[in-house]
Amino acid sequence: MRLTRYTDYALRTLIYLGLNEPRLSSIADVAQAYGISESHLTKVVHQLGKLGLVHTMRGRGGGLRLGKQPEDIVIGAVVRQTEDDLALVECFASGACAITAPCRLRKALGEALAAFLDVLDGYTLADLLGDGAGAEIARLLHLPPATEITS
Repeated sequence: MRLTRYTDYALRTLIYLGLNEPRLSSIADVAQAYGISESHLTKVVHQLGKLGLVHTMRGRGGGLRLGKQPEDIVIGAVVRQTEDDLALVECFASGACAITAPCRLRKALGEALAAFLDVLDGYTLADLLGDGAGAEIARLLHLPPATEITS
């Protein structure tokens, strides 16, 4: 299984915002930190905002921040909400295949997809940011440590 770039950007945006809390971030900040397209990221952030995962504030002094606490953002749910099509093979989407009735591959792939999502459901954004990993990621993204927050 391969996730789309869209989902990858959504997850990376949430990681960035989680590490930069409570400071506001901009799409430009996130795009620059990861070396990704601002225009593509804008679409991702828009959907994250509609899902309530990101709070966007317009205007001077505006920016982005998490719309929920990191422990309330379940990674499996984010993947389900940002992937257009989780059909691993064509017959998942259309049901059209010459061997559909006796095929065990469809069942096996369905179980594999369910297991994949079950594993992701066991992780929250807080899990991805914890155990010292967050500090290292923040350093790599050139974010100031949480102790350096200024108002």
